[in-house]
Amino acid sequence: MRSTRCFSLTLLLAGLGLSSGVQAQVTGLPVHNAGITGGLTIGAEMGFPDADYGKGTGLGARGALGLGPFGVSAVISRWNPKGPAEAHTAVGGYLNLKVFGGPLIPLSVTLQGGAEYASSNGIKVVHAPVGLGIALKIPNPALAIKPWLAPRLDIVRASGTGINSDTESNFGISGGVDFSLLGGLGFGVAYDRTWADNDVNPGVFSVGVNYAIKIPGL
Repeated sequence: MRSTRCFSLTLLLAGLGLSSGVQAQVTGLPVHNAGITGGLTIGAEMGFPDADYGKGTGLGARGALGLGPFGVSAVISRWNPKGPAEAHTAVGGYLNLKVFGGPLIPLSVTLQGGAEYASSNGIKVVHAPVGLGIALKIPNPALAIKPWLAPRLDIVRASGTGINSDTESNFGISGGVDFSLLGGLGFGVAYDRTWADNDVNPGVFSVGVNYAIKIPGL
């Protein structure tokens, strides 16, 4: 029963380039949950998925707005999987809530929930990660360093015209290190992995650059 279900999901997602099972993400980029930064942050990122994810290259842009203990963020990406699968565009949005941490406390804990959406060849995939982000900001006169780790429940729903919809939930985790310069310029690396019941564990590594704009009062 399980093998039949996984086979049908593989066929369902072939049009999106996902190698097996709905557990793969759709953006070609990691899920980010490194805490909330006050003000507006914009950035660009390049992802390098592994074979279980679908290989290829993902290019994306991110934006985040921090409003005290609350944060909102968005991502748009263009992922071109390796092989005959067509490249596709994915969009996503997230809500964040800081449950621990403050201006004088380097450790922060952040709840995050969101959704990512992609569509190709009549197949629609919604990826909804819900998890907890733990980050530690290490101040430095010239370069602030922030390692972070974010375990999550990874929910993916796939549907299409003439195809039965299916939903799968798995454990996922992402993590990385962010670096911030005094002038607002920053860069970072991240890695994301999901564990599924059918021994397909998609992972993706990324590098990115960003710029933080401080907004008075935030």
